[in-house]
Amino acid sequence: MRAKIVTREEAVAIADRHRAAGTRLVFTNGVYDLLHAGHVRYLEAARAEGDALMVGVNSDRSVRTLGKGPERPIMGEQDRAEVIAGLGCVDHVVLFDEPDPGPLIAAVRPMVLAKGADWPLERIVGRDTVEAAGGRVVRIPLVEGLSTTAIIARIVERFGNGR
Repeated sequence: MRAKIVTREEAVAIADRHRAAGTRLVFTNGVYDLLHAGHVRYLEAARAEGDALMVGVNSDRSVRTLGKGPERPIMGEQDRAEVIAGLGCVDHVVLFDEPDPGPLIAAVRPMVLAKGADWPLERIVGRDTVEAAGGRVVRIPLVEGLSTTAIIARIVERFGNGR
C-alpha cells in the first residue's frame, strides 16, 4: 500500500504512461481527515470514471490554509495518505503542499477530473486545464450527513465534557 504513495515527479511519469497507453487516468483531491463511508463511496465512484485513480492529498500545511480551523488536520499527512492508499479503488496517492491542487493538476494532466457535486462546475480548480487537453470533469454526488466536520462535532458533543 505504501508503494501507491508517489512523489509529484512520479505522479507526472505515471500520468504520461497512462496517456501513452491510451488509458484514462482519473484525478481527484481532498484532505481525507478521518476517513468515512462518504469518502469511500466518492472515491469508488471517481475510480469508475476511468482506468486508474490518482488521489491528491493536501499536506498538513495546505490544510491549515483552507480555513478548517487551527486544530485540523487531526491525522497527519503521511497517515492520511497511507489510509487512502489502502483503499482498493485507489491506484496512486500524491501529497501536495499548495493551497489548491491547480499546479498538480496542470502537471499531471489527467483525462478525467472528479470533484464533489457540492462544487459548482465554474469553481472546480483545474477544470480549464483538463478540458483544454480534451479531458472531462465529473461532479460526484456526496453522501448526505457524512463529513469529517460533522463527525468531529458529534465526537465533541458526546465526549467533549470529559465523560
